[in-house]
Amino acid sequence: MEKSDVLTDLDVAGTTTSVMKKLPEVTLAFWIMKIAATTLGETAGDLFAQTLELGYFLTTIALFLIFVVTLVVQLRSRRYNPFFYWTVILSTSTAGTTMSDFMNRDASAKYLSDGATSLGWGPQGLGIGYPAGAAILTSILLAIFLVWKMSGMTFRFRDIVSFRGEAMFWSAILVSNTLGTSMGDFLSDSSGLGYAGGALAVCAGLVVLLALMRVPVVPNVLLFWIAFVLTRPLGATAGDFLTKPVDKGGLDLGTAGSSAVLLVVLLGMVGFAHHNERRALSLPSHQEDRREQGPGREKVSRPAG
Repeated sequence: MEKSDVLTDLDVAGTTTSVMKKLPEVTLAFWIMKIAATTLGETAGDLFAQTLELGYFLTTIALFLIFVVTLVVQLRSRRYNPFFYWTVILSTSTAGTTMSDFMNRDASAKYLSDGATSLGWGPQGLGIGYPAGAAILTSILLAIFLVWKMSGMTFRFRDIVSFRGEAMFWSAILVSNTLGTSMGDFLSDSSGLGYAGGALAVCAGLVVLLALMRVPVVPNVLLFWIAFVLTRPLGATAGDFLTKPVDKGGLDLGTAGSSAVLLVVLLGMVGFAHHNERRALSLPSHQEDRREQGPGREKVSRPAG
């Protein structure tokens, strides 16, 4: 078993125990897959709610139930599985898309496809608007982080291994993806920047975060969560750019076609990640020891927690 898959922890008696990691390493591939998953979440959410005219209300209920099922599978898993993890990320992105739309939009023609007078059964939308919706979601996200902080559990991504820690993590992910959708829609629809301009604005923010990683006083864990929120509006604006009509600044590729292509891309990347995990697990321990030590280096044990 690869040593990066095993973390050490201390129980109450002071004895060192081994626990399996449940979340992936944060690498460039991680962020590419995150953006692909959130873009697919945007196009798939719009596919069900708007193209198929199921409406924001019904689609939100259905996608939230799917999120719960995928989350249970992830929480019951004993170790990191790329398919389980990225399925939950995708389900939070699709559910977050319709949750945000239901909160912020209404039944006016501005938000309906050409010729449509309503979407699905039930309420068409609360119509509170993007700024108010973003403010509410930001408050909820801050409340989750406050409870998380008061619980004493770590915010460090690679060290989240407990059931409670994962539950807090996924609660924050669901709200952050919903918040990111509101931010992305605001940039695309209300700011005047358009889809491409909104995506460029988010990219500029991510470049700033990348530069701040070299500033010692700024905690990397804070930068991670800001980047996690910002990559969602990047996916939202990219998804709208792919699917919206040309006269509105999009490429008019359609929600179905765009979702199919993005799904193939994401499945390919997740399959590659799964292959790497299986290959790492099958690596003989003596090869792993040599890889960790490297030429002229002594093996260093990993810190607890």
